[in-house]
Amino acid sequence: MLSEITTQKRKNKMKKTELKKGMVVQLNPEKVKNPMFTACMMIVSEPKSFGAEGYVQALGENGKQGGQAYYRASFDEMEFIGQSVWDVE
Repeated sequence: MLSEITTQKRKNKMKKTELKKGMVVQLNPEKVKNPMFTACMMIVSEPKSFGAEGYVQALGENGKQGGQAYYRASFDEMEFIGQSVWDVE
């Protein structure tokens, strides 16, 4: 539940020019428009003028890799975390 998640206020807000493919952002639980993505880590697959399109990797089953759940996030919905090492194509 949203009320159980502690959010951290950041002084440095993400700038539009900072996003690149493969970057990792976390979706803000207070601002994310789809609650199924609350506090998820998202890999940026394509920077957009409004923010980014990216995916959350789903857990697989029976020894097979899971799929990706894609989401379009605006800049106010996410915070920069870092750079991914691997990317699913």
